[in-house]
Amino acid sequence: MSRTRHIRGSRLATAGIAAGAATLLAATLSPTAHAADRPTPSTAIANAASALVAHAAGLGLTAAEDTSVRDVIVDADGTQHVRYDRTYRQLPVLGGDFVVHLAPNGSYRSADRATRNSISLASVTPKVAPPRAADLAVNALRAANLGEALKGVTAKPQLIVDALHGTPKLAWRTNAVAKDSLGNPVARTVLTDARTGAQIDAWDSVETATGDGKSLYSGTVPLETTLSGSTYQLKDATRGGTYTGDAANKTDLCILGICISRAPSTVFTDTDNHWGTGATSDRSSAAVDAQYGTNETWDYYKTVHGRNGIAGDGKGSYNRVHYGNSYNNAFWDDSCFCMTYGDGDGTQLGPLVALDVAGHEMTHGVTSKTAALTYSGESGGLNEATSDIMGTLVEWYANNSSDLGDYLIGEKIVRSGFGKAALRFMDQPSKDGNSADCWSSSVGNLDVHYSSGVANHFAYLLAEGSGAKTLNGVSYNSPTCNGSSVAGIGRDKLGAIWYRALTVYMTSSTNYAGARTATLNAAKDLYGTGSSEYNAVAAAWSAVNVG
Repeated sequence: MSRTRHIRGSRLATAGIAAGAATLLAATLSPTAHAADRPTPSTAIANAASALVAHAAGLGLTAAEDTSVRDVIVDADGTQHVRYDRTYRQLPVLGGDFVVHLAPNGSYRSADRATRNSISLASVTPKVAPPRAADLAVNALRAANLGEALKGVTAKPQLIVDALHGTPKLAWRTNAVAKDSLGNPVARTVLTDARTGAQIDAWDSVETATGDGKSLYSGTVPLETTLSGSTYQLKDATRGGTYTGDAANKTDLCILGICISRAPSTVFTDTDNHWGTGATSDRSSAAVDAQYGTNETWDYYKTVHGRNGIAGDGKGSYNRVHYGNSYNNAFWDDSCFCMTYGDGDGTQLGPLVALDVAGHEMTHGVTSKTAALTYSGESGGLNEATSDIMGTLVEWYANNSSDLGDYLIGEKIVRSGFGKAALRFMDQPSKDGNSADCWSSSVGNLDVHYSSGVANHFAYLLAEGSGAKTLNGVSYNSPTCNGSSVAGIGRDKLGAIWYRALTVYMTSSTNYAGARTATLNAAKDLYGTGSSEYNAVAAAWSAVNVG
C-alpha cells in the first residue's frame, strides 16, 4: 500500500531542524502573533518543527534520520497534533512513526511513539540479495495459499529498517503478488531479515472484509450524478468527484509491485437518471449500492467527525464493481485510492457491495492516512476492528429502512452456503467460530479478521452494554470476560472516542494495551478524566480482559 507524504521534513541534525523550522515559521504566523486565532495546519507544522529541535533526544531522533509529516489535526481549542513518519539513512523505518502533541500556544506537551527503540545500525548494506528476499516472499505467498497454483507471481523487495520487532534491524519488505486459479489477485507482504534471511513477519497485503437508484441491498436511494451532454454519469461532484465504474470482470496486472495495467473503471452512464433494477441481472444495480455506500461513508465522516473525504483533503475516491470472476472479496487500495468489489460466488456470498462493507473498506483508507496500523499481530486486529466499528457506525448513521443498523458485519451479502447469518458478530465475536471474545497473550497469533474480535466486543459493550438486548429486530446477548456488568454510553460517544484515538493517539504498532491507553486519552480529551464516559471505556476494556 502506498502513502502520499504531503510535506517533507528537515534532516534531524540540530542545525537542519532549526533551519527547517525557521523557514516554516517565516512562511506562517507565529502562534503568539494572533493568540486568539485557531492555529492553521501550517502553523502546527511550524510549531512541531521547533519541538523536534528541542526534544529530538526524547523522540529518539538523530542526525541520521529524516522526518516527513503524514497528518495534522488542530482541535477546536487550538491544541495541535502532528503525525510524522521517519527514515534512517534514507531508508523507511517501519515503526518509526510518532505523533507530537502541542498546546494551543504551540508549546510542546507530549508525544506518542510507535516504538521507543533507538536506531543505530553498523551498516545499511544487506547481506541477503534482493532476488533471495523475493524468492522467500514468493514461497511465503504460496504457503499462505495452501500450495494453490498461482499465475503471474512477482515480488519487489524494498530495503527498510524494521523497528517494530524488537531491536531495529535492516530488513527487506517484499510485496509478493499473483493471481489465483480464477484470475483474482492474492498478495502477501513479507519482512525478511536482510542479514540472515529469516522471516520476521508476514501479512496479507489486500485488506479485506470480505439521480435515484434501485440497489441490491438498500432499496431505492438518492444519487448525485453528473450530466454530460445528454447522458448522466454515476459521478458525484458534491463529494469530491467520487464515481463508480464497471471493472468488466477483469483484474489488475501488477509486476514487481507496479500495476502496469488495471481492470477498467468505466464510469456507469444512464439516459434517464434512474439507475438499476434492484436485481443482479442489471449490472448497474451493484453500482448503485457502491455509490450509495461511498456517499454515506463520506457523509458520516464529514458530518460526525468533520473529516472531508477519506484522506481529509476533500478529494473523492472511486469504485470498481464486477471485479474478477466469482470474487468473494472487496478491498481498498491506497495505490489507486479506490474501492473494488467482487460479485461473490453466489453460494457463500453475493455481490460484496453492502453498506457496512463499503464503510469497512473505505475506513481502511482512513486508517492508512492516520494511524497506519500495521496489518499483522494485535495492531492488525485493531486495523480490522477499526473498519468493522466505523463501518457499523456508517450503517447506523445511514438509517436506511432496507438495511437497518445492527452489530452484524456483512449480513446482507451472506448466502445459505456460508452457514452463518453474518461474517462477524460484534456482541459475541466467537459466534463466527473463529474470532476471539477476550484478550489473551495468544490473540496476536490469530488472523487479523479474528483477533479483531476483542476490539469489536469492546466497542459493542461500550455502546450498548452487556446482557440481553433487542435492537431493530436483532437479538443480542453480550457476555463479559470478567463476569462484570457493563453499562453502554451509546454509539455516538463510541464513534467520537474511537475516531479521536485513531487519529490522535494510535500509531502503527499500537496493540490492545496501547488501544486502551489511546481510547482513555481520547475520552479524557472529550469528556474529562473521571467522567462516566472515561470510566465506561476502562470498564469495557476490562470486560474483554484488556487491562
